[in-house]
Amino acid sequence: MIVPGSSSQLLAAALAEETGRPLATATYDRFPDGERLAAVPEFDGGEATVVATTDSDEAWVELLQLQDAVREAGAERVTTAIPYMGYARQDQSFRDGQPVSARAMARAVSTGTDRVVLVNPHEPTVADFYDVPVETVDAAGVLATPLSDLRDPLFLAPDEGAIGIAETVRDAYGSGETDHFEKHRDRETGDVEVSPSDASVDGRDAVVVDDIVATGSTMSEAVDVLVDRGAERVVAACIHPMLAENAVTRLRAAGVDRIVGTDTIERGCSVVSVAPVLAEALVAEEE
Repeated sequence: MIVPGSSSQLLAAALAEETGRPLATATYDRFPDGERLAAVPEFDGGEATVVATTDSDEAWVELLQLQDAVREAGAERVTTAIPYMGYARQDQSFRDGQPVSARAMARAVSTGTDRVVLVNPHEPTVADFYDVPVETVDAAGVLATPLSDLRDPLFLAPDEGAIGIAETVRDAYGSGETDHFEKHRDRETGDVEVSPSDASVDGRDAVVVDDIVATGSTMSEAVDVLVDRGAERVVAACIHPMLAENAVTRLRAAGVDRIVGTDTIERGCSVVSVAPVLAEALVAEEE
């Protein structure tokens, strides 16, 4: 059975449809003292795939509870699919006395599962923190699906580290060029400076592609440059649309025509699903 966390109900339903597996009805309750209780009262099966994005501390608690709940209900094998892994950016101890938070979370999840599937973790090395087999899947290609009407497109990464994502989206789209901006982040203040790309954008559609958009500060700076240089339209595309605080307003104010994201984090801009990519990973394991 496919078992959804409360933040991944639409994705879990899509994954159940893709795989032909039954979708469990989970319940999500809270006690008066604030403690949570996630359960699967009608779970019936020897195998469970828990699908839970961990975009909050509460989501992490739910995930651990759902893992334990399906074991208690008789699941002999548990796969944990984490569409968006929170804390993945805390992949090292940056100052004395700080934890490696991604490692702590991975160890906790490992105790309740036989296998983990991650979708484009922000730091790929976090897969090494798990104590069970881990498969990382790349969902960047699905972002090309809603981009059907681009004019002479230029796919841009906000920094060199994301150029591979931009290239994957371009290849899936079938045409266009790629380029990237230079990004410099001050570790002390967190301020980001974006250096312009040299690519010509005048009269072209530009797609700024990244794995995650959190506050939108870096991407909005890149968008400002593209608008100033005469881009016809600017689309912001990301695998994980966190869109914290005023990110949507910031991007639209910078000149973004539309925001395109997947359902790893379910938002209003989640116009394409990673379910086919996850289903492929699940089916491949069976074969």
